[in-house]
Amino acid sequence: MAESAPVIFPLTGRRIFVAGHCGMVGGALLRRLAREHCAVLTVGRREVDLRRQADVERWFSAARPEAVIVAAATVGGIFANDTRPAEFLYDNLQIASNVIEAARRSETKKLLFLGSSCIYPRLAAQPMVEDALLSGPLEPTNQWYAVAKIAGLKLCAAYRRQYGADFISAQPTNLYGPGDTYDLTASHVVPALIAKTHYAKLSGAGEVEIWGTGAPRREFLHVDDLADALVFLMMRYSGESHVNVGWGEDVSIRELAELIAEVVGFTGTFRYDTARPDGAPRKLLDVSKLAAMGWRPRIALRDGLADAYRWFVANAATSRDQVATPT
Repeated sequence: MAESAPVIFPLTGRRIFVAGHCGMVGGALLRRLAREHCAVLTVGRREVDLRRQADVERWFSAARPEAVIVAAATVGGIFANDTRPAEFLYDNLQIASNVIEAARRSETKKLLFLGSSCIYPRLAAQPMVEDALLSGPLEPTNQWYAVAKIAGLKLCAAYRRQYGADFISAQPTNLYGPGDTYDLTASHVVPALIAKTHYAKLSGAGEVEIWGTGAPRREFLHVDDLADALVFLMMRYSGESHVNVGWGEDVSIRELAELIAEVVGFTGTFRYDTARPDGAPRKLLDVSKLAAMGWRPRIALRDGLADAYRWFVANAATSRDQVATPT
């Protein structure tokens, strides 16, 4: 690993607003920032709806955070993106523009905005480098979310150019871990497969259905690794380009399903519904930029999936569904 880039924005003693603290990424950030001796600011959506500009600017004017990490978003898998396109576009455009502008108005010293790996073209060369942004058509099944996230990245770049604001962006790969969403109408592939496989084991079902062919390849990062990378970037990076965050390694959906079955203890088979969409054939990030700064992830995929499954059994499965957790 390369020697770490120098600290240019220490967090000790800072007032840091984590937007979206109740979500999976926000929760991981709270755990990670607890080690930085800073004051973490949060606000619930009942108190401040980040989609409402006046509410956001009023809160920023009173709270005056010195730093902001924008982890708030309306998120979901292929089904959610496909059936709720207006929500995914409107909500995420509003969150990005409102928080970024309020941070500028309140003279926030540093802001970090989170993108999504779906911002890259559907057929981008693999692994995807940061410069691949806007080089081709998006994946149709999640284009609405992607457009909003691209707008957020570009807002940070524009505010840096026009106002000299130290606003940066990070581009994580597919995430999983404690606090994930297990509603099958809204969840991503890892929580969906964990839940399906868990319930199949409990019911004695011999088969689990998976959307698509199982051939697409995806990269997965444990959310605690992402939180560590975001803190690293807040302290050590200042630049216009977004920075990819991931492993730089991928697996097929079929391989992922088999690994989850091993973790859960499911011994049945998988049936692939090829009438359902696969999404992009491959999404793998080039993480050489972040690696050159001296950061790499620590949590291997199998270990991370076991951690996610423990959390699911303890927090998301109902009491009648409890089974022994993995070791």
